[in-house]
Order: sequence, then C-alpha cells, then structure tokens
Amino acid sequence: MHIPDGFLSLPVAATTYGVSAAVGAATIVQAKRRFADRFVPLAGISAAFIFAAQMINFPIGGGTSGHFLGAMLACLLLGPSVGFWIMSLVLVMQCLLFADGGITALGANILNMGIVGGIMSYAIFLLIVKILPRGKGSFLAATFGVSWLAVVLAAFVCSVELGVSGTIPFKIAIPVMTGFHVLIGLGDAVVTTAVLSYMLNARPDLVYAWSESNGALVGEEVAAHG
Repeated sequence: MHIPDGFLSLPVAATTYGVSAAVGAATIVQAKRRFADRFVPLAGISAAFIFAAQMINFPIGGGTSGHFLGAMLACLLLGPSVGFWIMSLVLVMQCLLFADGGITALGANILNMGIVGGIMSYAIFLLIVKILPRGKGSFLAATFGVSWLAVVLAAFVCSVELGVSGTIPFKIAIPVMTGFHVLIGLGDAVVTTAVLSYMLNARPDLVYAWSESNGALVGEEVAAHG
C-alpha cells in the first residue's frame, strides 16, 4: 500500500499531492477544535499503534505490499479530521525516517490511506449506522464491515493510480492489490472492532463515532470549543 518513488507518473503524483493538501487545509481547523487536552493521550497511543502496525508489510508482488491500515480506527476514536492528520503524520514519519513510501508518492499514500481509507470510509460508516438499529451490536457490526471495506477501497484506488501511471497493467494491479487486501482487511476489521468494543465498555465518552452516531458530541467538548 505504501507506494515508493518512481511508481507514479508526474501527473498522478501532482494530482494526488494537490488533493491531499486541499483536504488537509479543509480539516485542520476542525482537527484543532477536536483536539482537547483529554484526547491527547488517546491520539498519541493511536498514532503509535498505527505506526508500529503499518511497519509490518506483506509482499504482494509487482513491487507492492500490504499491511494493517488503521485509518478507520483513528477516525472512529477521534473523528475523521483528527484521524486524517494522524494518518498523515504516520505516513510522513515512515517516509522520511524509514523510506517506507516515497516522497514523490506521499500525496498518493495520504490520499489512499488518510482520505479514502479514513474520511470517505467514515462517511460510509455514518450512513450505515443511521440505517441500522441503534445499539452497540449494530455499531460494532458496522465497524467491522466498514473497517474491512476501507482497506479494500484504499487498495483499489492505489492500484488505479499505478495503472494510470503505466507502472503495472490494470489487469494485474487491480485483482492482485484488491484481492490480497480483501484478506488483509479482515485482520484490520478484527483489530479495529476489538479496540472499539473495549473502548465502548470502558470509556464510551472518548469514542467520537459513538457520540456522533447517537446524535451529539460530548457536551463538555462542544461547550469548551463552541
């Protein structure tokens, strides 16, 4: 999922940088408002966990690899804006410190994992929980399904970028990348659902998605930042 340097054409790299930068600019104010003091430890732990988990890569073929995504975990716990910035920070650090993902492909990696796997998938999650009956069971079922879907969608968009760039033919990139991530996504969904289940039992007030799906954010946070 981490695209290295030299795998994307200049137009694709420039476009994905532009999209990621625009989303970053649009979410930074909301992320700052969400980032109350009591959420700092949770954000730090989430970022550290995602960083470590993503460092374990599974070679797929054609120069690509798969790994735990964690974008939905960050978005469900802390909201899509903070989740996006956690993913961006993780990807920047991996790129600059460990050469995991190329600098020229950083915009694409952020788009795939932070926007498609995070913000867009979180929007799908909200649509699903509005349809399902309210309750922890439905919430966790939606968590599992959309966490899996987030990985598959991110892999699909990644394969399209590689295909458009002419690096790997579509007929190879899409089935290989998407097919392997169908399996990897199951692991991501299990971990995300397990963490959310624990948090709902221990500190439901810290779970952004639970508050939002039930109609309101935590009252003290709204008052503090309103």
